[in-house]
Amino acid sequence: MSNEKIILGIDPGTTIMGFGLIKVVNKQMKFIQMNELMLKKYNDPYTKLKLIFERTLELIDTYHPDEIAIEAPFFGKNVQSMLKLGRAQGVAMAAGLSRQIPITEYLPKKIKMSITGNGNASKEQVAKMLQNTLGLKTLPKNLDSTDGLAAAVCHFYNEGRVEVGKNYSGWSAFVKQNDSRIKK
Repeated sequence: MSNEKIILGIDPGTTIMGFGLIKVVNKQMKFIQMNELMLKKYNDPYTKLKLIFERTLELIDTYHPDEIAIEAPFFGKNVQSMLKLGRAQGVAMAAGLSRQIPITEYLPKKIKMSITGNGNASKEQVAKMLQNTLGLKTLPKNLDSTDGLAAAVCHFYNEGRVEVGKNYSGWSAFVKQNDSRIKK
């Protein structure tokens, strides 16, 4: 097993897709970059999805991440918004899957909890904690890129835990979902 890997974190969105990359060397995180894909100027939803797919592939082909961590859509009051987010997440995931990169989803509360210790933390609190943890000199104007970076850092913090990103209601649910791991 290599002692070095790159994690791409993605905060999917149809207005702004935030992303961040970290390198893990000997269990230490090193910041690579964070940025965002601005999609506000495009009216056609299919053009936005195409751009999300292409930008994700470009990131993969440039940085060669070993794993992808992506923020899962959360259920809000607006079902249409959730569907749009799900599509954005889906095309980003499809880009990763097309390159055979393992993907893990994290709920927004899980990401916030991993970074700040508070599942209800604000975007600003998450960004400030990332700034302190990774030694970032400045923070971006829009915090979508720090949300993408937070997904990558959350994945690093949760590495090695059993079935990261899945929830079990008890031992019977765990056994049912992990039949191949049970010695018979």
